[in-house]
Amino acid sequence: MNQLIRIGRAFYAVPLFVYGCQQIYFGSFRDVFFSVYQQHLPFQNVLAWGFGLYLILTGALLLVPGAGKKAALLLGAVWMSLFLGTHIPYELISEPNKLYHLGLWTTPLKELALAGGAFVVAYSFDTPLTDKLTVLGKIMPYGNLFFLYTMTSYGIAHILYAPFLVSTVPSWMANPLFWVNLTGIALTASGIAIILGIRIRVIALLLSLMIFLWFWLVHVPGALADPVGNRGNLLASAFDALAFSGIALLIGLTMKQQKWVEDIDRWQ
Repeated sequence: MNQLIRIGRAFYAVPLFVYGCQQIYFGSFRDVFFSVYQQHLPFQNVLAWGFGLYLILTGALLLVPGAGKKAALLLGAVWMSLFLGTHIPYELISEPNKLYHLGLWTTPLKELALAGGAFVVAYSFDTPLTDKLTVLGKIMPYGNLFFLYTMTSYGIAHILYAPFLVSTVPSWMANPLFWVNLTGIALTASGIAIILGIRIRVIALLLSLMIFLWFWLVHVPGALADPVGNRGNLLASAFDALAFSGIALLIGLTMKQQKWVEDIDRWQ
């Protein structure tokens, strides 16, 4: 069990190293991390390099039991701050399209999932918290909800935009539309079930396995074909999938019941 938990943390930590290297190589923020407002940042490349180094350092610390919990909590706060401070204002103020189009939220929701994942990673450590991190510690048990909301939204998007996603299915797999819709249904059902606290372990482990399979079957071939195009988007997306698989694995291994469900039971 402990070995699997370490693997789940590693699945989340390794992408941080990749993201950090990309930040340094390209000298700008990935759109997932910072909205298009980044174009107005002074010394954008310097800030991007600094953020890249921070991600690399945090990825290393997540593998250290004594420092991993604090590093994960702080990372969750950073991801959430960037989501609320850059993506939400852009979508509400500057987005030229109608906000009800779910496809517009694909990029912001990915950062929300990473924020939730950081809290899930923190939750997987038994290390006691210091007083300075007490507030983040209170958010930590609910962090999985941010990740699961993204998974549910992505599942719905797979169904709504299925005709546009069939090209992502490997050519050797027959009936790509079926696989896109099946993935959408599985993501949606898994997200809702775990949010409601239904068979958390089994469903989360199956969700982790599904995403891990898509990581190898869909994302890795795309990343190998074009690792630097569009600012390395395909490579980053591949490691997004690995991180999401690790998050789901940790949820399945470390969460016995949804905290908000426990709270309701306590209030009754």
